[in-house]
Amino acid sequence: MKKQFAKPVFGVISAMFSITAAQAQAPKEPGINVSYMDTKISPSQDFFKYVNGAWLEKTEIPSDRTTWGSFNELIKRTDKDVMEVLKEASKNPKYKSNTDQGKAVNLFNTYLDSIGRNKKGIEPLKPYLKKIDAIKNIADVQKYLVEMEKESNAGFFGIYIGADDKDSSKNSVNLGPSQLGLPDKDYYTSDDKDSKEKRAKYESHVARMLQFIGESPEKAKQSAVEVLALETELSKPRLNRVERRDSRLQYNPMTIAELQKLTPAIKWNEYFAGLGIAKLETVIVNEPKYMTALETVFKENKVAQWKEYLKWDLINGAAGKLTTEIDNANFDFYSKTLRGAIKQLPAEERALNVVNGNVGEALGKLYVEKVFPAEAKTKAIDMIHNVITAYQNRINNLSWMSKDTKAKAIEKLNKITIKVGYPDKWKDYSALEIKSVAEGGSYFENSKNLALWRFKKSVDKLSKPVDKTEWHMSPQTVNAYYNPSYNEIVFPAAILQPPFYNYQADEAVNYGGIGAVIGHEISHGFDDSGARYNAEGNLVDWWTEDDLKQFTALGNDLANQYSALEPLPGIHVDGHFTLGENIGDLGGINAAYDGLQLYLKQHGNPGLIDGFTPEQRFFISWATVWRTKTRDEAIKNQVKTDPHSPGMYRAYVPIQNVDAFYKAFDIKKGDKMYVEPEKRVKIW
Repeated sequence: MKKQFAKPVFGVISAMFSITAAQAQAPKEPGINVSYMDTKISPSQDFFKYVNGAWLEKTEIPSDRTTWGSFNELIKRTDKDVMEVLKEASKNPKYKSNTDQGKAVNLFNTYLDSIGRNKKGIEPLKPYLKKIDAIKNIADVQKYLVEMEKESNAGFFGIYIGADDKDSSKNSVNLGPSQLGLPDKDYYTSDDKDSKEKRAKYESHVARMLQFIGESPEKAKQSAVEVLALETELSKPRLNRVERRDSRLQYNPMTIAELQKLTPAIKWNEYFAGLGIAKLETVIVNEPKYMTALETVFKENKVAQWKEYLKWDLINGAAGKLTTEIDNANFDFYSKTLRGAIKQLPAEERALNVVNGNVGEALGKLYVEKVFPAEAKTKAIDMIHNVITAYQNRINNLSWMSKDTKAKAIEKLNKITIKVGYPDKWKDYSALEIKSVAEGGSYFENSKNLALWRFKKSVDKLSKPVDKTEWHMSPQTVNAYYNPSYNEIVFPAAILQPPFYNYQADEAVNYGGIGAVIGHEISHGFDDSGARYNAEGNLVDWWTEDDLKQFTALGNDLANQYSALEPLPGIHVDGHFTLGENIGDLGGINAAYDGLQLYLKQHGNPGLIDGFTPEQRFFISWATVWRTKTRDEAIKNQVKTDPHSPGMYRAYVPIQNVDAFYKAFDIKKGDKMYVEPEKRVKIW
């Protein structure tokens, strides 16, 4: 099932620091590529173009991407390295189907087996379509949902098992809404021009897809109207994108008897027993209002409408696993229409993404052996500790926070778990069966096996304490994250490369890159969402009332800064939706700057490099990280669905709140980059 209510982790991108084997043999890479800059533009007038102007002028977004920039360039380089690892493994006879690496190879190859997929057509869906056609009442719906929950593709609602928000040492069952076909409720309910246009095109897309499973054009068109009507009804009672960031709203423990009163149409004891979860006493209901509204839907007893919705949910979830024609139709709407893509990624890149997303650690073992030596991990941890020290100094010097709250904030800071490079304990894939094409395997069946394997592992968690050694990204992922329930910051090996960290460059560049990313992830523990969790990762209020009021007011000030941004005419950034990431950027850049000053004090100032001071190179490095170009449709989608602000704003808006930025580039009142001191937001 496509769930939207799993426990969030907060990453640096909707995505540093190593002496890799590839780097060691490569030509010297400049810390700052001055050829990308446009020094004809004053940094005091447009800092983003000053740092990236020449790159922006000469760079076109590749036709198979909707955005392009520093992150994307690094992802492409990393994917090339991982592809080499995968292909080497495929030639090694020791990696048979029963090995982790062999399973990764098999998944990759079955994805690429377009001949086999085209030959089978929609045959893999027919058993499920038969079950949907047989539905006559809500009891039949429940039976179907139980089966499909295990296979990760269901409708109406579903479960997630993970660390309990109030007791992060134990696993709990969460119940919440299933994902809808459009990525945000605004697409269903808003009257803005873009939402209405996308809604109409979505209806046409649903009709197109239903014809693949045998519906006539006329029937498919009417079915699409019914699907959109039902999904619109299901969208209205959901939390909006800002509310979903507040874990307190989603933590509603209930007994099964209480849940039964909320949505009596479902026999909940039978439902959970069918999932193999016996004697469940309490479930965390993420959205009670939704579950109440769902009862109204079920009471309407529109069985025919439910069946069309379930058929649509089925083919929508399976589209990428079926024929080339169906896959292309799926791409036409979700990538072309919603995000402005021109053409698909090459098939091998898509296949690699599937492997990384499903059995990433199987390849991760080989990846880190090849490109991530132990010394790189040590160097990364040293910098992290330096940024943490700077962060602690900043907390101690806050003027708006009381002594009691500072003590608890520092306790949380000092209890952060640091994970760098790769897990100490790798995932166990031994119970997972992934067959090769020669063994009769298909991408559809292997995906089903993956879903069943994941579900069983998830249910097994209920009898065990939370395993906080687990990673939620593979080592070859170009990203980083903070997990509030684990109170941990995690930096996979792949992001520990230029432009984030370059061992050949000066430390000002590295602190402006990886240092600020480290600070960003630390700051997620203290943003408007992460700050609700204590040092042990529990959703416990550790603030004094006055401090929380001041923190909230400062957050509102920052949100208002971003809400004023208009990347396209009539399209605004949602400052409250992006607040957590914006606090992350602001706190990260401040802590990293202070960390650089600690380093320079210990090791000395190197003076000018490329004509720039260390402080200037620090801010230039930060803006280099967020070098980006994005298609208009992708921007429209991003502001509705992505809690990160567009990259060009991340490059300069946070540093407009940092006094040192003004000093570094002699920015004065009247300059476009200038913000009055009293309007500069200072949180962490």
